[in-house]
Amino acid sequence: MASLSPASTRHKQALARLRAYVPPPTQYYNTPLSRRAAVLILLFADPHGDLKVVLTMRSKTLSSYAGHAALPGGKADSLSETPFQTARREAYEEIGLPLTDSKLPYPFRVEHLCQLPANLAKTELGVRPCVAYLSPTRAEADAPRSQTVDASKRIEETLIPRLDAKEVAAVFTAPFQHFLHASSNHSNSSAQTQGDDVDSRPGAEAAGFPADWYRGTWTDWHESRWRMHSFFVPVNPKSVTLPKNEKTYLSSDPPARFRVFGMTARILVDCARVAYAQEPQFEHNSRFGDEEMIGRLIKLGRFAEERKSGDELTKDILKQASKI
Repeated sequence: MASLSPASTRHKQALARLRAYVPPPTQYYNTPLSRRAAVLILLFADPHGDLKVVLTMRSKTLSSYAGHAALPGGKADSLSETPFQTARREAYEEIGLPLTDSKLPYPFRVEHLCQLPANLAKTELGVRPCVAYLSPTRAEADAPRSQTVDASKRIEETLIPRLDAKEVAAVFTAPFQHFLHASSNHSNSSAQTQGDDVDSRPGAEAAGFPADWYRGTWTDWHESRWRMHSFFVPVNPKSVTLPKNEKTYLSSDPPARFRVFGMTARILVDCARVAYAQEPQFEHNSRFGDEEMIGRLIKLGRFAEERKSGDELTKDILKQASKI
């Protein structure tokens, strides 16, 4: 796979592990249509051979998770729609990712790598993460390295700039493996390697960038303690796509960062754990997804077909479910 540099053997191995990953049985298909959702973890190799992931900032006008960082995705349209089909459709609506490979910039195609265990959203949805890779065609994979570097550049230049401003306020990317890292040393070196803007002025770390790549706290969620991850992703204004009326998302002093946290951060951490066969450098929940809790909630009578406005899980409901 020539799109990954010789120094990126670990990333080739990461893709191989994701292709080989078989998730445990899922409760996703035991939930009604109104409770099904899927997100797309879209990976691609940058010109240096490092894997990056596509993320969005949700519009501030949305009714749920307004202004939060998120993976492209949303609710299922029909019972026959697979999680991957849901994720692809929503990615098309949100960031313009074509539904068919023939409409992707040459020479790329979307390869479905695997699905991860369903996660439980506070809005009482079962969210199925689907992992995909923007991979080159076989002819491109066998091409000289210089050609694949140019092709990799075109991903961010021609594909990512398309977005739906009604749902998405920004589209950006982050180094995938860094969701296992606790310190800014990794994110700092990557930004320098990949040409992103890094503030090297004296006192820049004291100003909050780039020292604070990761912060985490323990909170009460589910039937036990739950780790809340927060990643502060450095953003290069040149590589972020924004609608004209959303320029306030970026500032240059100090350099802008987007906070990736909550379920989105947890999904990325778990996906990186599978891909790199490593545990993160920070404390975390060892289990993948929330299949067991979703099953308990179904037995409790939650996940009803009709979804009422404002439906939201509480600690008391989760406590009841934990006793089943």
